[in-house]
Amino acid sequence: MNEAQHALPDPRVCEQARLSRDARFDGLFFTAVSSTGIYCRPVCPAPSPKRENVSYYESAAAAELAGYRPCLRCRPELAPGHALWQRGDHVVARALKLIEGGALDEQSLEQLAQRVGIGARQLRRLFVERLGAPPVSVHTTRRLLFAKQLLTETALPVTEVALASGFRSLRRFNAAFAQANRMPPRELRRRPREAPGAALILRLGYRPPYDFAALLSFLRGRALPGVEQVDEHSYARVFGPAEAPGWLRLRAWPGDEHALQLQLHCPQPAQLLGVVTRLRRMFDLDANPQALAEAFAGDALLGPLAAHRPGQRLPGGWDGFEIAVRAILGQQVSVAAARTLATRIVQRWGEPLAMPAQPGLDRLFPTPAVLAEADLREIGLTTARAATVRGVAQALLDGRVDFRAEQSLDEFVAAWTALPGIGEWTAYYMAMRALSHPDAFPAADLILRRAASGDGSTLSTKALTARAEAWRPWRAYAVMHLWRSTVEPLPPPPSRRRQSLRSSR
Repeated sequence: MNEAQHALPDPRVCEQARLSRDARFDGLFFTAVSSTGIYCRPVCPAPSPKRENVSYYESAAAAELAGYRPCLRCRPELAPGHALWQRGDHVVARALKLIEGGALDEQSLEQLAQRVGIGARQLRRLFVERLGAPPVSVHTTRRLLFAKQLLTETALPVTEVALASGFRSLRRFNAAFAQANRMPPRELRRRPREAPGAALILRLGYRPPYDFAALLSFLRGRALPGVEQVDEHSYARVFGPAEAPGWLRLRAWPGDEHALQLQLHCPQPAQLLGVVTRLRRMFDLDANPQALAEAFAGDALLGPLAAHRPGQRLPGGWDGFEIAVRAILGQQVSVAAARTLATRIVQRWGEPLAMPAQPGLDRLFPTPAVLAEADLREIGLTTARAATVRGVAQALLDGRVDFRAEQSLDEFVAAWTALPGIGEWTAYYMAMRALSHPDAFPAADLILRRAASGDGSTLSTKALTARAEAWRPWRAYAVMHLWRSTVEPLPPPPSRRRQSLRSSR
């Protein structure tokens, strides 16, 4: 990624997107209006302000740092994130992933900078250059916008909203919220109190186009009974801890709104922001389809695929260890066979819930501690593969491998391939699904090597790796397009289709 690249689009592009309310730019910049002191998303339905009163900011944090408050009409908290700075190996992306994981809740800026390998002053400078605000401001704005969404869309008590958004002190939350929004939290309440235990309903926004059906199709073929339920319209899951499990269901938001509807029961308020962050990554809600289309447009192989399926996203996974086990089970076997083995593991070693969260969601995926001691040959694994699963579980327990957000793709792959039974295909597949890394590329995949040839032959791993250099830093999206092309071929061009119809007569 170009070190000089900035997050803010050209001002002329911002102006055109603002005037046309172009949803493709939602979250890529924010519009601040000096005459009102408010900042908005580019899709705000309010009458367009005069150009001389408008300024553009790279992030919500930058707009708030400049003294603007979030719009109550377009609600900046619903804007998708900026994938350019949330993904990949750039130091800002790695730091942002740590911030999303709560690093600044417990650690100082100096400790955050140390985790990404630079000094605190340099990290602050990079954040200001790229996002218009320092890391602490980005962290605070993220928490306050989530609190604003909870206050607007749910009936959670203010004390629980404060806890859910990362504030340990109600007094500090009230003060920070009032400063950012020019009103105390209780003035934003719009919903009556709900019955105790009722599920929350939240909007999760995205930039169109978004092919939710394709993501569900991918996940449906891999769903684990008891842990997940996936149909043509929704994804549901149970999550821990076992003593107080939660559950969620994700479906398209009714109508034409560019959002998914999250139905969420989460007994522990402090988990809420983490669950939402995890789902945004898992369902790739912050991707920029326009940037992906431009990256592939000139490629003879990927250009037509990307143009035909502009809403293709990268399907992530809920948990790193779960994805690691699935990846090992999927080595050199079909998706169906791997799912059968994974289902046996869940039924044999998954922790059953005393009170099922929802019908059909009644157990948790087994932990590394459980599978490190399990004799997996009981459910049909070969001795070698069973040893690999146990070895991975033990390596996670020992800290030899992990899914830390600050590590680069190369570091991740090197650490995992050092384990017996883990080759590059498995490591890159885990990086795709568990880390949602946009450039992860399992070049040894047989289906991928056939699909990438374009003529029915099979490329060598070396040849495919060389061919894929042109697809950086979005090679994982290329993988999804190529895999999908093998089961959903492109329709023939119109001229060939007409010729085929004449021949059939």
